Amino acid sequence: MKRIISIFLTGLLLQSGSLCAQPVGFSMATDLDFQRNFRKGQQFWAEGETIQMQFHFTPKNAVYTWASYYSNGKINSTQTATAKSPSTLPQTISYRNKSLIRFKHISVGGKHYFKGDAMQESGWSIYGQGGFGVILGRVINSYATHVDTSLYVTSLSEGKANFKRLTIDLGIGWEKSLGGTLYLYSDLRFWVPTSDYPSTYLSVNHDAPLAGMLNFGVRILFD
Repeated sequence: MKRIISIFLTGLLLQSGSLCAQPVGFSMATDLDFQRNFRKGQQFWAEGETIQMQFHFTPKNAVYTWASYYSNGKINSTQTATAKSPSTLPQTISYRNKSLIRFKHISVGGKHYFKGDAMQESGWSIYGQGGFGVILGRVINSYATHVDTSLYVTSLSEGKANFKRLTIDLGIGWEKSLGGTLYLYSDLRFWVPTSDYPSTYLSVNHDAPLAGMLNFGVRILFD
């Protein structure tokens, strides 16, 4: 599945115009994001913002780069600690853990207008976009009850840690000209993780996070 998505993205990037060509326009955009992590065992809501630069090689094709940052997502879970020694009683204890997970995301990719284009001065457009990115994550775990780690091995480490994930980024959106060089847009974006770096601070490591974003923003065209 990830190979099929990669082939699709390669085609989209090629369609977005030659990277060696002279851009016919440049845009800056910013949007408000509502994020949902769908991965089971790591589900949460968060809010954020994305800042984009778009280089238009034709009216219908562009290359983008963006940086996003989000608020903390909150997860409450029940974990199990196991005794290190057979003589320790009880052999297992349950404890409540509160996790705060926050993402920053950087992506580079292509954008193609299926209807309309980036420079029209009236009407509305539909576009698709796709690229490759990296998640810069932070997690903070805090136990609701004390666990003696000299006697027990916990299933989730307490404290703060950073982690990274490579992603394939997909999106589809709608855009409307407000007149002149100002555009209002809304789109849906998805991060598909392509790497797994196990962390004892995360309860789910495989194919996580699997995040979707609903975004509302404004684009300004400079030509």
